[in-house]
Amino acid sequence: MNTNSRSEAYAAAGVDITAGYRAVELMKAHIARTMTSGVCSDVGGFGGLFELDLEGITKPVLVSGTDGVGTKLKIAFLMDRHDTVGIDCVAMCVNDIICCGAKPLFFLDYIACGKNVPERIADIVKGVCDGCVQSGAALIGGETAEMPGFYPEDEYDLAGYCTGVVDKAKIIDNKTMKAGDVIIALPSSGVHSNGFSLVRKVFDVENADLKTPREELGGKSLGEALLAPTRIYVKPVLALLEQVAVRGISHITGGGFYENIPRSIPDGLGARIRRDAVKTPPIFGLIQKTGNISERDMFNTYNMGVGMSIIVPADEADKALEILKANGEDAYVIGEIVESGEKITIV
Repeated sequence: MNTNSRSEAYAAAGVDITAGYRAVELMKAHIARTMTSGVCSDVGGFGGLFELDLEGITKPVLVSGTDGVGTKLKIAFLMDRHDTVGIDCVAMCVNDIICCGAKPLFFLDYIACGKNVPERIADIVKGVCDGCVQSGAALIGGETAEMPGFYPEDEYDLAGYCTGVVDKAKIIDNKTMKAGDVIIALPSSGVHSNGFSLVRKVFDVENADLKTPREELGGKSLGEALLAPTRIYVKPVLALLEQVAVRGISHITGGGFYENIPRSIPDGLGARIRRDAVKTPPIFGLIQKTGNISERDMFNTYNMGVGMSIIVPADEADKALEILKANGEDAYVIGEIVESGEKITIV
């Protein structure tokens, strides 16, 4: 730890340089868990270095994604729990690039805060590292910016960036998709990281009881249910891609079914989703009832229990389900691809 760098003037302005050094020391053990064979740099450099292993890849294509956690962070502040939102940050990035078939290689995070509390920053980074381990990505860099007067002392923002690689011939597109293909659902853990502006309005979270267990949520408190981290689907999907000709993948984020599933479907085809097949966790029913929200709006805002949809040929659907279940996913069929001018219908 650097003990020689300290500015009394900067500290008087509200920025504690030594707190930053302390935070880095606390997070080093977490970061070490994410190290993969491609990492060529240590924590603290001006850039993260990563050596590409291109064995078995004919024409490598880099795929990048960036995202944040959004106003779900408000729930973390109110619950004073900061060790899971990092998983959300990683998930929002790696789940996006796996839709192209890309294997995540490395991740970088950015934390902006009103006051650098080293233990809190280390908790945030622990979550980021948990997400990196789940997705097989290395955390090779990041930035913590202490910004007094810009953020409240007890609040922060969190964003991230990832890069992955895919062989050009194996990029997932919708060129081979056809009517009769099957749509498979991968279950979500709950709300994931989208629609929290509406969640906060519905429950008036600043004044709500977030910590008392609730029967309708299976004994979880409202805060626990809302903070459930976004599921990371990278490893099961990579296993599936090795054996099945996947024709489309959608990460169900903001905009729900109506916005995200059509993104993987070509013109002239549409998705027919069976509403009675969709397994929806109790938290969504509570949101809908409390906020008096229409079912159409629920499916156009939230994942409704489906974090990712995968489109496969009908004759490979059973094999796909078997592979996904062998890799820890309770996958199931929710619909099929049809000839249609409507990109999605829920019946």
